[in-house]
Parts: sequence; C-alpha cells; structure tokens
Amino acid sequence: MQMGSSDLFGTAGLEYGAPRPLADRLRPNTLEEVVGQDHLIGQGAPLRTLIEKGRLPSIIFWGPPGTGKTTLARLLADHVDLDFVQISAIFSGVGELRKVFEAARARRQAGRGTLLFVDEIHRFNRTQQDSFLPVMEDGTITLIGATTENPSFELNAALLSRAQVFTLRRLDEDALSHLVDRAEEELGLTLPLTAGARAALADISDGDGRFLLGLIEDLAARAGDEPLDEAGLAEAVQRRMPVYDKAQEGHYNLASALQKSIRGSDTDAALYWTARMLNAGEDPLFILRRLTVIASEDVGNADPQALRLAHAAREAYLFLGDPEGHHAIGQLVAYLGSAPKSNAAYSALKQAKAAARQTGSLMPPKHAMNAPTKLMKAEGYSDGYVYDHDTPDGFAGLDYFPPEMERQDFYQPRGRGAEKTIRERLEWYAARRKDRPR
Repeated sequence: MQMGSSDLFGTAGLEYGAPRPLADRLRPNTLEEVVGQDHLIGQGAPLRTLIEKGRLPSIIFWGPPGTGKTTLARLLADHVDLDFVQISAIFSGVGELRKVFEAARARRQAGRGTLLFVDEIHRFNRTQQDSFLPVMEDGTITLIGATTENPSFELNAALLSRAQVFTLRRLDEDALSHLVDRAEEELGLTLPLTAGARAALADISDGDGRFLLGLIEDLAARAGDEPLDEAGLAEAVQRRMPVYDKAQEGHYNLASALQKSIRGSDTDAALYWTARMLNAGEDPLFILRRLTVIASEDVGNADPQALRLAHAAREAYLFLGDPEGHHAIGQLVAYLGSAPKSNAAYSALKQAKAAARQTGSLMPPKHAMNAPTKLMKAEGYSDGYVYDHDTPDGFAGLDYFPPEMERQDFYQPRGRGAEKTIRERLEWYAARRKDRPR
C-alpha cells in the first residue's frame, strides 16, 4: 500500500484525466524496469539481496538528481509490504514530523508498518535529524532518506549509524538511451532529431533521467518540424549547466581533482577540470588561489618561477576580467602541470612545525642574538658570531639551532629541476658546517 499527503485528490478520484508528466508516466513499476543502478539492484547486488531476504533496514540513498532515489524507495515499500509516506525536508518542519510519527504509531498498532521517505534529508538541521532516532530504534518507521550531498558531511553520525548508505550513480549513456526508447514508445513518435543530435541528448542530460524526460516532452511538441541537428538542439534547450554546487561537495571534488592532476603531471586532465569549474560558474579567483597553493606545495623549488607565474596570472585575471582573464588561468595550469614537482619545502615546514611544538621555548644560541645593551653583552649575546659576508666563501658555517637541540634535516630537495642545484649547495654547506664544532 502506498499513501502520503500527495494522495488527497487521488482518493477523491480527481486525478483521472489530469495531465501527467512523462517522467511520472514512465516511473518503473518493478525493480527490473529501473535503469542504471544494477550495482545495487541487479542479481546478487547488496540491496537486491536484502529485500529478497525480506529485510529492509533504514537506508540513505546518496546520488545525483534524477537517478531514481524516489522510485527505488516506492518499489522497496511494495517489496516489503510497508505503507509508503513521502515528505520533503524543504517543506517540512518539526510539527509535520510529529504528525507523521504519530500516524506511523497508529498504523503500527493496526498491524501496518511505515516506510518514511524523506527527500533532501540533508536539509533538516541536526535537531530535526535527531528526532528520527527514537522512531527508527523502536521500529515505528523504516527510514529512507535521499540526498544529493555527501552524508558524511551533512548527516548526524547518530543517524548514519542507524542506516545503511547506498550510492546511486549518474545514469550512463546506455541507461539514458533506454529511457529515450521508452519515451518514444510511450509518446508514439520519433523525436525530431538528427542522429548526432540524438546522441547529444545524453551529454545535455548530464546523467539526470528526470531532466532527460522533461527535455523529451519539450522536443515532442516539435514533432513534424524539420529535425534538429546538434547546434539546433543546443540552441533549443539552452545547454544545461552541469551539476555543481559551489558551496558543497562538488566544489571541493573538482578542486581536489585539479590539484591531484597537476601533482601527477597530467596537464590535459588538469585543463579539463579547470574548464569544468569555469563552465559551472566557479569563481576564477578561487581557482587561482588553489593554483597558487599548488605552485608552492606541489611544484615548490623544483621550479621557483611557478609561484611568480601564479601571482602574475592572478594580476592578469584581475586586469582582464572574464572571459579574457581565463587565458591566464589556462597558461598557469599548463605551466604547473608540465613543471618538475617537489613538495620538499612544504614537507620541511610541516616537520619544522612539529619539532617547534615539541621543543617549546628554547632560546637561540648566543651568537644568533644581538647585544644592543651592556647587560646583554655581559650575558654573552652575540659572542662568537661571524659575519658571513666577510668570509672568503660567504659562509661562516655557524650552527643556528638551539644548543639543547640536535640539528635537523627538514629540507631535503628532491634533485628535480632547480632543486638539483639547491641540493648540491646544501650538501656543500653541510660539509663545511661539520668542520666547525657546535
């Protein structure tokens, strides 16, 4: 049995004859009709195994829009014979949750269980999420929450500990093509598209089946017109912006892919992720800040020019603006991707910070401190100091670590790019320093 607040007019018989969106008309009635999620519901897959055993735990469905989260929840309710109730965290508050829980308790007393489907569950605040815990624990409801955001970041640990997380995948080309075929069969027509434009539907839909079916409805209204080619299709639908929330996980996923591509010297991949971020409307200054981090952390002294170019690219973007300023970003990405890499300086500072925390407030050696007063001179400040520029090689070989601390080798140049010369110079310094007692 399926029920919910959206069934009010259906129970009165007023839904008959009302127009139904194509996505609703093609909503799968069986698990076998669901496309693109075989890793969850195919034979032997984890979710299929659970329901075949007649067991349905509370679940969090995590995945992009239009991948079938709501549909799967409805089908699961049918499979385990639970009443289906659907709410959205966008429109529901504590008062409505209380009513839903009370109805579920009454239903339970009458011998019926409740599957509560909560769309956009990550929109509930921490307190609202906690309100699910008692009714999940005592079996009043089986919860299925749907979210497009990473549950690890957006949901309470207590809620996650009581639910299994299943990840839905964006629909691939085969799944989307199957939906197109089903839609044409349902509508009784062939879409007015050339072969190239038909293939482009998958790209425009970006893995979102619901968006694809809505687009097909719009195209069906053009049946009988001259078929659209790829350019005509893009113009007709005003190519969809890719899924990318600048304040949420997608923002950081792409930034991470960019940095790791550059670190791995995959310049073409780095340019691709940069383009993805720019096309999605990312703030170019955010990208430039990330690239400046990369110039210092990942390229480092293997190519000291990298940090200078990062600064120059930022100045160029601020001067040129959009879109011409993007050329400077592309130049910087290409340079960083192809540059020799070393994180030696980055690692050295991390190690030095750790050592500084462990050693506390050790004083510098006396020769490293100035002696501007008689008292400080009397205390031995500046004793033994040698002015390096007065030596023949410009290096006196003094040790500047605290006397109570052993010397440390924090900075170990990798021997790539400019760091090869730096390493040779440091080895020369170290050899000369050993000739002098501490």
